[in-house]
Amino acid sequence: MTYRVYLSGEIHSDWRTDIQKQLEAKNLDIELSGPVCDHEASDEVGVRILGDEEKPFWQDHKAAKINAIRVRKGMDEADIVVVKFGERYRQWNAAFDAGYAIAKNKQLIVMHYPALTHALKEVDAGAAAVVQNADQVVEILEYLFHD
Repeated sequence: MTYRVYLSGEIHSDWRTDIQKQLEAKNLDIELSGPVCDHEASDEVGVRILGDEEKPFWQDHKAAKINAIRVRKGMDEADIVVVKFGERYRQWNAAFDAGYAIAKNKQLIVMHYPALTHALKEVDAGAAAVVQNADQVVEILEYLFHD
């Protein structure tokens, strides 16, 4: 059985690469996908394609709508969605992604530091699992292949 896993949320660290390398080492039949993680490319896609904007709001609005096409399609096609909330930045997109996954009845794994437990209690309540690191995500995914 192949699992399709969408890795969403925080883009300022290499947690996706860490998961990918661990899964490859374990030779698990898992297909990973995710958002565009080049922050500049993601932020500027709207004005690059559709033209400049005077106000930052509209620049962000264009980019968010275009990025949402990829994100929603990736989550729609996924069996499992992993959403990471980073320690340093407020990832409102991660909160949206977690809510979208819950609304679509996707199996959701939420990853965040213990300091965010209270702030994310409602998001955590909708998750199938709440973890603190990439190793725990990999352990959960590996477990799915046990008889």
